[in-house]
Amino acid sequence: MKNNVSEETRNEAMRVAKATQKPGQTKEQTKLIAQGIEKGIAEYKKQQKVKARERDKARKQQQKAKTSAVNEVQQPTDDSAPGLAWLPWALLALSWLGFISLYVMTH
Repeated sequence: MKNNVSEETRNEAMRVAKATQKPGQTKEQTKLIAQGIEKGIAEYKKQQKVKARERDKARKQQQKAKTSAVNEVQQPTDDSAPGLAWLPWALLALSWLGFISLYVMTH
């Protein structure tokens, strides 16, 4: 399996390995420590990419749900009460009858 670690990561790993080097530690041991640090950094980056993808998916799902909810609110259907279409007209007529009767009774 090919190691796809960037040169920047290798340099950072070597810098950390040299910074934590013990007296009497050989160059080979330092290289092994640097390789371990490289693997740790690469694994961390992979985990962060996975988390970022999951966050992006969740954000897109929330945005999609919000958009669909807004569309549902903006498009009311008249199918909810088709038999009550006469109700507003009946209330209007009833209110006019009430106004007329009130006017006749007071004058």
